[in-house]
Amino acid sequence: MKKRTFVKVSSILLAGTAVSPIIKSCDTPRKKHKSVTDSSDQPSGVFTLPDLGYDFNALEPNIDAMTMEIHHDRHHAGYVRKFNAALEGSTMTGKSLNEVMAAMGPDDTSIRNNGGGHFNHSLFWSVMSPNGGGIPSGNLADAINRTFDNFESFKEQFSKAAGTRFGSGWAWLSQGADGKLFVSSTPNQDNPMMDNVVSEVGTPLLGIDIWEHAYYLNYQNKRGDYINNFFNVINWDAVASRLA
Repeated sequence: MKKRTFVKVSSILLAGTAVSPIIKSCDTPRKKHKSVTDSSDQPSGVFTLPDLGYDFNALEPNIDAMTMEIHHDRHHAGYVRKFNAALEGSTMTGKSLNEVMAAMGPDDTSIRNNGGGHFNHSLFWSVMSPNGGGIPSGNLADAINRTFDNFESFKEQFSKAAGTRFGSGWAWLSQGADGKLFVSSTPNQDNPMMDNVVSEVGTPLLGIDIWEHAYYLNYQNKRGDYINNFFNVINWDAVASRLA
C-alpha cells in the first residue's frame, strides 16, 4: 500500500476515537485475549471492554490484524468509556445493558450512541471465530429454513441489508417476540433491542458492523467483499446459543 493511501485509510479508522493505547506494528506478536464476557446483565456504570477470545490476526485474511486491534482497543474502548460517563446520574443507572437498550428513547443521544456501540461490538466479537464459517445446523438451521426457505436465500437477504445500508450502521439477523427470525439494518449504533427507536424489534442473533472503520483498511470501498468474507468467520454455534 502506498504511503499516501495508508495515511488516508488510517485516518478513517482513527476518526472519532480518543483512547490512549498505542497501535502496535502488525509484525509484532498479537496480544492473546480471553473469552468474551457477556455484560448484558452487568449493572450499568461499571461496563468494561470484553476480551476478543482470539488473537488480533486470528481472522486473517478475512479481517486483518491492524483493523481488529484498532477496532477493539480504540473504537470499542472509546464507546465503553463514554457510555459509563453518560450513565452517571441518569435514570438508567443500575440497569443491565439489555435494560438500557430497551428503555432508552430517541433523545437519549449519548447513551444511545455509546451504549449501542458497546452492545453491538460485544455481540460482533462473540459471533466471529478463527474456526468459523460453513453453515448453521440444528434448531438455528431449521429456523432459517422456515423463514428464508434456505441458507442461500438468508445469506442473500442479509448481505443485501448490509450492502444497501447508506452510510454507517449494522445489519442483523434477529428473533422477534413471536419467535420468528427477520433480517434488518440500523443506522449508526442502533440495534433491534432499542424498542423505542427502531421499527423492527427483536433479539439480535448475528450482526455485522458496516462502519468504514470495520473494513476500510483492508477492503477500501469494496464493502461487498467484506460482507461476503464475513461469512467465513461466523461462529454459528455462538449465533445458535442466542436463539430462544
